[in-house]
Amino acid sequence: MIKMLSLMVVFLILKLSFLFSSSIETKCFWRLKTNKTWEGDKDIDCFFSIYAKRGHVKNEHFSGNLDKRLTAKNIHLILSLYFALKEINQNPHILPNISLLVKVECNLLDDWKINSLASKRGEFIPNYYCISQRRYLIVLTGPMWLASAILGPLLYISKTPELYYGPLNPLLSSREQFPYLYQTAPKHTSLALAMVSLIVHFTWNWVGTIISDDDLGLQFLLELRKEMQRNSVCLSFVSIITNDITVFLKNINIYYSQIMMSSAKVVIIYGDKDSYLQMNLRIWNSMKIKRIWVTTAQWDMIIPEGKFLLNSFYGTLTFINHYSELTGFKTFIQTTHPTNYSNDISLARLWWMYFNCSLSSFNCKNLKNCSTKTILNWLSKNHSEISLSGTSYDLHNAVYAVAHALHQMFLQQVDTWQSNDGKGLEFDSWQMVPFLENIQFVNPAEDQVSLNQKEKLNAKYDIYHTMDFLPKVGLKLKIGTFSPYLPHGQQLGMSEEVIKWNTDIKQTLTLMCSVPCSPGFRKSPQQGKAVCCFDCIPCPENEISNMTDMDHCIKCPDDQYADPGRTHCLKKVVAFLSYEDPLGMSLACLALGFFALTALILCVFLKHQDTPTVKANNRTLSYVLLMALIFCFLCSLLFIGHPVMATCIMQQTIFAIVFTVAASTVLAKTVTVILAFKVTNPSRRLRWLLVSRAPNYIIPIFTMIQLIICGIWLGTYPPFVDADVHAQRGHILIICNKGSIIAFYCVLGYLTSIAIGSFTLAFLARNLPDTFNEAKYLTFSMLVFCSVWVTFLPVYHSTKGKAMVAVEVFCILASSAGLLLCIFGPKCFIILLRPEGNSFQKSRNVHFKIQNAH
Repeated sequence: MIKMLSLMVVFLILKLSFLFSSSIETKCFWRLKTNKTWEGDKDIDCFFSIYAKRGHVKNEHFSGNLDKRLTAKNIHLILSLYFALKEINQNPHILPNISLLVKVECNLLDDWKINSLASKRGEFIPNYYCISQRRYLIVLTGPMWLASAILGPLLYISKTPELYYGPLNPLLSSREQFPYLYQTAPKHTSLALAMVSLIVHFTWNWVGTIISDDDLGLQFLLELRKEMQRNSVCLSFVSIITNDITVFLKNINIYYSQIMMSSAKVVIIYGDKDSYLQMNLRIWNSMKIKRIWVTTAQWDMIIPEGKFLLNSFYGTLTFINHYSELTGFKTFIQTTHPTNYSNDISLARLWWMYFNCSLSSFNCKNLKNCSTKTILNWLSKNHSEISLSGTSYDLHNAVYAVAHALHQMFLQQVDTWQSNDGKGLEFDSWQMVPFLENIQFVNPAEDQVSLNQKEKLNAKYDIYHTMDFLPKVGLKLKIGTFSPYLPHGQQLGMSEEVIKWNTDIKQTLTLMCSVPCSPGFRKSPQQGKAVCCFDCIPCPENEISNMTDMDHCIKCPDDQYADPGRTHCLKKVVAFLSYEDPLGMSLACLALGFFALTALILCVFLKHQDTPTVKANNRTLSYVLLMALIFCFLCSLLFIGHPVMATCIMQQTIFAIVFTVAASTVLAKTVTVILAFKVTNPSRRLRWLLVSRAPNYIIPIFTMIQLIICGIWLGTYPPFVDADVHAQRGHILIICNKGSIIAFYCVLGYLTSIAIGSFTLAFLARNLPDTFNEAKYLTFSMLVFCSVWVTFLPVYHSTKGKAMVAVEVFCILASSAGLLLCIFGPKCFIILLRPEGNSFQKSRNVHFKIQNAH
């Protein structure tokens, strides 16, 4: 008994001391004050139960469980919710004379785990309502999908729709499991394309990927592989982080080895934020692994040390859902205060707990030392923003979706609404389901919003570069955007400020398996390695590659050729033996010079036609030969200049005819000499041959045969203009194609046979005695003629283009000049310089033979 009294006395003393020692604040709340939130920016589930009242009513209070510790993100969400409710309640066009109110409950998932939710389900969400119990229209759940998935079946039992405002999760889209759960976030079907587009923009092609081992991560990996394959980007490694703690701890060294052994310095991260993937990244953060991280907004986390989770010297590239700025939200946060929204002490408790405000000694609802700047400083200290975030934007749209659905329902079923003491609006929330399923509206930021899964729009993305700037100070810079609705090639828009950053990164890190193949080279895959690992080999002859990393070289068109670097196709120069060309000009001058010389010799012979030198060996044949040589020199001009069809035909036919005339004339002169000097006692027939000048008929007969050959040539396969694009690099050779090569060689062969016959006969008559005997000249001239054309054939076939034409022209000129100089040179020398030798006195012994020859 004494002991019991003693214990009671001690208890009363402690109780009184506690009451007297506690401050006014503990009188109000009866709990230990805490000024700390969760370190970092851990997400905590927050459920917002929406209900309605008639008239303009302020939101009453946060729920009583807000004395629990919250994160800056959750407080930011709560303020975003109240901002949306304020807009709707003040908007006369949506739910006029009706106010939307909310009950806020956070961190319920931990409560359910502690209280064994599975066995006490009815204590939290009963399947009945008491008459005095408040009935909610809908529950907004998020930002964690797991809490929403657990709550979904329970809300289904109570016939309350659920609207999820967290990141879109395909698991929650299952109508079999969650028939009345709707999501406000846009689809992320273009995320893989957006990430690959960014990687291609920076010309990276060697990346690693880390995903969580769940349906969401595996589906993303499948889409990522497809996009990478289309854009020639390769995966260096893929780490799939298991959700089994035992397997995770067993493979933790394997995950570390994968990223450290890989040469890839760019790593894509995607997966569930609440999986063991986060634990893996926290371990790597402590090891200070230097990589360029590419990820989504949910991994833009602050860890307890005040640094970014994905901390790297090079920073993180984050894809965040694009959302338009809502007018008035910053002002709302800057001016928010408990007295604006509630007469209840719970909101004052929030300010007392987090923002270092104190309470009045007279009234627990009155705050002291609590300016509007307090919340701004607190948000800034906790790495939060005063502008709207992605999740806050989706929550804002969720509240508006409820308002629009309720508004449509009110218009169609106004008679079914029941009054409750003139304040409440009581109806079955199940009636909202068909309106929620088909709701589409334009929010205050003029963005289209739809809850219909089939009609949801793909997300647009803002791309941010995030990095630790100073200890506990981060730098976040928007560097680009991605819109799946723009044409291909224009979907990604990057800021110019990233160019220098990208250059510095490339100089510091190896971001590719192989060095890019520069223009002029093509990729050659390395055996047994990924397609991004390759060697660079030069393009073949007349092929180019004008871009980096080309798989195949491009063959230049026939009228173009590859430059030395094999990066561009250049236009080929049209080439032919022209008069402007030095070679063509030289040959033309040479031809005209010999033409003039031949004409001069003809004039000399005509002037001295009665002298023995001219009259000897048949003067008429000399005139014919000189005329033929004039045409031989002139026909060479047909080979110079741009070939046309007419010149191509004339080249060969005129050349064949005039040279046949020349060679036949030489043969006739040789036969004349032989008949004159070999027949000492001529018979009547031989004498008749000399007197009737029968050798002269050799010329027309042989020429006629050549004409027949040329006629057959022109009638079957005549010469034509041809362009040879392959013979000479960088040039298109315009030449006269011979047409029928057989006919061409028949013409040359026939001409050669005449020349050989003339040479043979002249050689036999070379030693006949006579002062004016020209057999030696004929022999030497035909020797030169045959030598030129025998040399012509191999040289002609070893050259191409205008060089080949020049060889043919040179042979024409050389052979013609050989005939001219060898036959008529000595005679002109005697006529012009040794006139005393041009007399019959020295040739009287054979005078009568010469007379007979004429």
